[in-house]
Amino acid sequence: MLASLVFFAVIGASVERFLILIGVFLIVVALEAINTAIEEIIDRISPEFSATGRHAKDLGSFAVFCGLLAWGILMLDTTVRLILG
Repeated sequence: MLASLVFFAVIGASVERFLILIGVFLIVVALEAINTAIEEIIDRISPEFSATGRHAKDLGSFAVFCGLLAWGILMLDTTVRLILG
């Protein structure tokens, strides 16, 4: 996060982009917390292997991946807009 903020400052991103970046960061942190909760619950309820539990964990991880992908798209879009004009 800090690296993203510094990068946005260096390339001269707008305040709006900074706020969007902070919003995306908070969403990713929330998704990671939810994913961790899902994994803890699955491990507590079903310590043995369960296909359903595996799917639940995979979907939680996929949600985090989508959040990180949104972060990457924001970084790329902001960079392209500012560098290419």
